Amino acid sequence: MDSEFILRPPLLTADLPGIGGRIKTLPEDFEVEEIPAYPPSGSGEFLYLWVEKRDMGAEYFVRQVAARLGISSGDVGTAGLKDRRAVTRQMVSIPISTELQLSRLDGDGIRVLNVSRHTNKLRPGHLHGNRFRILLREIELATASERAARTVSRINVHGLPNYYGPQRFGRAGETLALGMQLLGAWMPESPHPQPLSPKGRGEPKRRLTPFLKKLAISAAQSGLFNHYLGQRWCDGLLHRVLPGDVMAKVPFGGLFVAEDPATEQARFDHREIVPAGPIFGRKTFPANDEAAAREQAVLAAFGFSAASFGSFGKLAQGTRRHNLVFVDDLTLQTEAEGLRVSFTLPAGSYATVLLGEIMKNDLLDDGEAVE
Repeated sequence: MDSEFILRPPLLTADLPGIGGRIKTLPEDFEVEEIPAYPPSGSGEFLYLWVEKRDMGAEYFVRQVAARLGISSGDVGTAGLKDRRAVTRQMVSIPISTELQLSRLDGDGIRVLNVSRHTNKLRPGHLHGNRFRILLREIELATASERAARTVSRINVHGLPNYYGPQRFGRAGETLALGMQLLGAWMPESPHPQPLSPKGRGEPKRRLTPFLKKLAISAAQSGLFNHYLGQRWCDGLLHRVLPGDVMAKVPFGGLFVAEDPATEQARFDHREIVPAGPIFGRKTFPANDEAAAREQAVLAAFGFSAASFGSFGKLAQGTRRHNLVFVDDLTLQTEAEGLRVSFTLPAGSYATVLLGEIMKNDLLDDGEAVE
């Protein structure tokens, strides 16, 4: 298996020059603001806090909120992960019983901007997307704006391939390698492959925590999607509806199978719907015809089948992911320190994928997943 094809899938704008540069020199260079799925109602048994954090990882942030309020981390609800080396604003839910302790939260990287109430705890996925304002430093200002504008123009016309960013796969792809191994694929090119258990393939000798096992399986599913989408791009099929493609309404909506590709192509061209690729698992919405054959070929390339996911229960339920995202507010602004890129992405899409198209340098170790 070529892990490079997963970690660095083919670019939409590979023929256009990049501008290089660096991100996250300062936390303020990378601003992320969550777009909640719903506003708090103003009443209920949970406090909803609109919180700003600075230079703080997602898991550490949750632990800090819990420690300062004297509750367990499990009582803190968040909708998605936010980058560490950044200034981020997001919704957090906590039990209403902590209301008198709220003054303890402010300081040391955390600032409460607003407080309201709602009827339920905030859960992962309770967000529509994220707004980004990112400063690219150490670039050649005289040429960067024009070069970046050409890339932005193509993304505006064709959309952005919805790859998973390299952060999803761990440093140097280690989490991807572990997940593939758990599913039964051996990756000798991994920098730190885990020895197989004598009890059978798919189990490393070292004991895995439930969290790491979940993370690894998710990384493997994401890697298979990247391979599927990258192969589709290489075959010139990224913007074509195939017989049997699973289609999704834009921006949100149900799934259906394309039985009349010509009709669905017209809707796709008008950005009403988009093909949705497989996050393979036990309950993945099935494709048909040519589309199904391509998806089965992805599994076969790794020695997998649908049965490979059967023993992982809820860890590998399976779903669908939009092949493309349409970035309607992508803008550039030249500043004294560099080039500011602003845009909005739906939940689960990666800013580093878009930045990779503009910068065309290695972002593998920058940032964390933003979902």
